[in-house]
Amino acid sequence: MALPFGETPGARDARTLAILAKTIYRELRSSGFEERDVIALAGELLAQVTSEVSARKMPVREKRNRQ
Repeated sequence: MALPFGETPGARDARTLAILAKTIYRELRSSGFEERDVIALAGELLAQVTSEVSARKMPVREKRNRQ
């Protein structure tokens, strides 16, 4: 699922993101996930974002290297 950051109202609002994070955290904890599980999930999410951003930048780097 891709997040349309430019099109979703409030998607970049810090307060909205903080509420979302707190809600997800509470849901995970109430579902039996431990703190270490939440930390592992956060790491996996960061890895996914890093991979996506790197993939997007790769063609730009390749173009620069060819010039």
